[in-house]
Amino acid sequence: MVTVAYKVGKCLLRYHLTINGMTQQDLANRIGKTKQSISLYANNAQIMSYETALNVSKALNCAMEDLYEIKE
Repeated sequence: MVTVAYKVGKCLLRYHLTINGMTQQDLANRIGKTKQSISLYANNAQIMSYETALNVSKALNCAMEDLYEIKE
């Protein structure tokens, strides 16, 4: 049996905002969060909840797994 442990790395929210042509305020308005909350996620000061990550991924048209670096 092979055991693989994954860790969440850096948040890639800034990248996804850029490629979607959105600002932190645009995203905040779309998902019902404050710009300050989005800034915390983008600056790696706070990890998104599952619900927030799901809403962000839908707003940015990406998979939830794409929002963070995944390390083995």
